[in-house]
Amino acid sequence: MERLRPLPPMRSTPQQTGRRRRAQALASALAFAASHAPALAESSADDTGTRVNYSIEAGVQYASEHNLFWKLSDTFAQNAAFSPNRGWGEFYVKPGVAAARSLRPGLEAYGALSMVGSGTLGRDAFDAGNTGRASLEDAYIGLRMDIPNSSARLDLSAGSQRYSIGTGMLVSNGASNGFDRGALKLGPRKAFAMTGIARLTQGDWSTEAFYLEPNEQPDNESGTRLAGAVFQYKPAADKFAGVSYGKVTRSASPYPQAAQGGLGPPTIIDGARNGMAFVYGFARWPVLERQSGTLWVGVDAALERNPRIDMRAWGGKAEFGYNFTALPGKPKISYSFQTLSGDDPTTSRLERFDPLFYEGSPGAWATGSKASMVFINTNVRTHQIAVEWSPTPRDILNLYVARIYANQLGSPLQFGQSTRLILVGGAPSVITGVTTAHLADDFFLKYTRVLDKHTYLTGGVSLSRPGAGIERLVGGSAPQWWGWLVNLVVSY
Repeated sequence: MERLRPLPPMRSTPQQTGRRRRAQALASALAFAASHAPALAESSADDTGTRVNYSIEAGVQYASEHNLFWKLSDTFAQNAAFSPNRGWGEFYVKPGVAAARSLRPGLEAYGALSMVGSGTLGRDAFDAGNTGRASLEDAYIGLRMDIPNSSARLDLSAGSQRYSIGTGMLVSNGASNGFDRGALKLGPRKAFAMTGIARLTQGDWSTEAFYLEPNEQPDNESGTRLAGAVFQYKPAADKFAGVSYGKVTRSASPYPQAAQGGLGPPTIIDGARNGMAFVYGFARWPVLERQSGTLWVGVDAALERNPRIDMRAWGGKAEFGYNFTALPGKPKISYSFQTLSGDDPTTSRLERFDPLFYEGSPGAWATGSKASMVFINTNVRTHQIAVEWSPTPRDILNLYVARIYANQLGSPLQFGQSTRLILVGGAPSVITGVTTAHLADDFFLKYTRVLDKHTYLTGGVSLSRPGAGIERLVGGSAPQWWGWLVNLVVSY
């Protein structure tokens, strides 16, 4: 494999420069605190009330893909010399420090600083690689304070940090990975580039106000800004319900709109995300708790509106599962159905669902396993069965089986946040729309071995069988797309 090449200089837009200055100011304050951390850490809690924690996380992975994207490049990008069979390595390292100090009874200051260095050796599935980046991940400060004469507590924080709403349908993954940053599949970056969070908690109830700026690829910067509020009841980690409202206060991100009747290329609406508002409700609840196990259900539903461009979109998920706690290995099995609206080519309105910054892992909101590299969460519906079993406390097996359909025929199935118009080998029209709804059947088997409390070894094999919708694109049969990966992650 080739070594990492020298990193080219990056040009900054005015938005990036302003955001970088704010992050640098926070980082400078935290770096000063970190430089004094050894002395603070030696002080007892009675002396200074200061706690300092150091951390480091690192991962290395090798991935292999065969018949990438069902070899659609052979039809749509014959002159691009795109190889559908490849293997590549990925790595990342993330050191960090977090500190908290009691200023007086009922008032505590805290903060954290971490960085991510990541890279890819070889060319990955999107034909990017032999590159890498080092950047800030966490860089935030905050205050926690008790409200006098009540059991309520107020938590205020600002800076670069992770933030998620509900199950991650719309807001969870605040950063982009892959391409110039490397580590496409490991995906070590999660934090939003800039946040402002105000959280008021009283018992099991909480109210939050948020402001978010995503950490997007420098060459794909949309300038998106998001603000809103969350109201939630959470008596336990596996028992919660809530509702959120949010609005995109600024964005240059475009939307595609289906051609009338689904015939012809889509129209690109510049800056269409700007002004989009959403209402999102979510719940996960055990409904039957017995000695032999627990039955639980989950519901997510979201509505999106943008009167400026006549947009009305919707999406949701229904899920139920059973945890067999009385059986060896405590197996869990669940079934979920998720559906996200696509643009109806028979109307002048835009019905395309915007997934914003969703959590795209197989156990969350991925559209299949391999197919999630092609289809973002718009204009798709998916049936998925998930099984988890731990034959020993240190061995974990996961199986995901998904069947994926298009919601609207002749309507775009991709192009969104962190998604390039040129998906593979210069072929922007790979999946503009299909004439048959069935897209793919995906299978993913994963095994994790807990080597010790800090070290995890994971291997997986996955396969995607193309549906009739994909096969008709090539005018015949398309091959099965399969691959495997193995990774080692260490966390202290």
